[in-house]
Amino acid sequence: MSLNTRGVGRVTIVRCSGRIVAGTETESLRVHVTGMMRDRKDFVLHLGDVVFIDSSGLGTMVRLLTSTRQSRGDLKLCNVPQAVDKLLSMTSLNQLFEAHESEESAISAFYRRSAATELAAATGPSVVCVDQNTDVLAYLRELLRHGGYDVHTSTSVSDTLVLMRVTRPALLLVGPNLMASPAAQQEFTAARAQLPVVELGKEFSTLDAGEAASRLLDNIKTQLAPRANPNVAS
Repeated sequence: MSLNTRGVGRVTIVRCSGRIVAGTETESLRVHVTGMMRDRKDFVLHLGDVVFIDSSGLGTMVRLLTSTRQSRGDLKLCNVPQAVDKLLSMTSLNQLFEAHESEESAISAFYRRSAATELAAATGPSVVCVDQNTDVLAYLRELLRHGGYDVHTSTSVSDTLVLMRVTRPALLLVGPNLMASPAAQQEFTAARAQLPVVELGKEFSTLDAGEAASRLLDNIKTQLAPRANPNVAS
C-alpha cells in the first residue's frame, strides 16, 4: 500500500492506494496518521484507489477514528469504492464513519462543523495562502494566527480553489511560480480577481524574518482597510 498526503487548510488528505491488510500495510497507515496528530487533528482517508480491506485494516481505521476524536478532531472517508462501501455496510461501520463522494465535500463538512465555534471565538478575517514552499507556509500560518487572522494554507492551486469556496476569504496571499493545469489556472485567475491579493515575491523566503513579517502585516492591513467611497461627499 502507498500513502500520499497533503494538507488543504486545516484538513489533511491521506490518499491510500492498494490493500489495507494485516502487517506492514496497517502498521504504516497507523504510524503515518498518528505521527501527524501532533500537529493536525482533522483527516480525510481517500479510498478511491483501495482494492481490498481485511478485518485488521478495518480495525486500524476504527482505531484512527477513535484517536482523532479523542484529540477533538475527526476522520472522514471519501471516494469509497463500491466493494469497500458494501463491506462497511455489512459490518455496520457505515454508521460510525462519515463518508463523502469527494475530497471537496469532506473538506467542506469539516469547515461547516467548525464555523459556529469560530464565530463564537470572534476569529479575525479569513486569509488563504498558496505557495510551493512548505516552510514559508508554516511561517505564514503562525505569523498570521498570532496577528489575529483565520489562516488557511495550500501548496496547490487546485486545493486553493477548494479553500476559497469553503472559507470565502477576505484576502489571498499568492507565492511565486505557481504551477497548475490550464483549466485550474484560468479558474484561479478569475477567482482571485474578486479578492484583495498580496503577492509574495521571489525574495520573500530569503528576507530577514522580522522585516518580512512587518512588511507583510502592513500590506495585509492596507489591503483589508475599508475603501473610501468616492461618491460620498466629505
